[in-house]
Amino acid sequence: MKKIGPWRKSSRSGGGNQDNSCVEVRLHGEVPQVSDSKLADDRPILTVTPATYNGLLAWVKDHGEA
Repeated sequence: MKKIGPWRKSSRSGGGNQDNSCVEVRLHGEVPQVSDSKLADDRPILTVTPATYNGLLAWVKDHGEA
């Protein structure tokens, strides 16, 4: 059985503050999963490859706010 890690939020979105809606990420074994916390339990969970997730992070770093 694969270990499923906890959902993690960006510190820019309030970190562990449950009142802030944001994109969250967790590991399902070695595979990243991404979700939108504002949709609560009905949210879709996207499973992506590590390479895709790393590409997303690189894009955010290049295009995010300073």
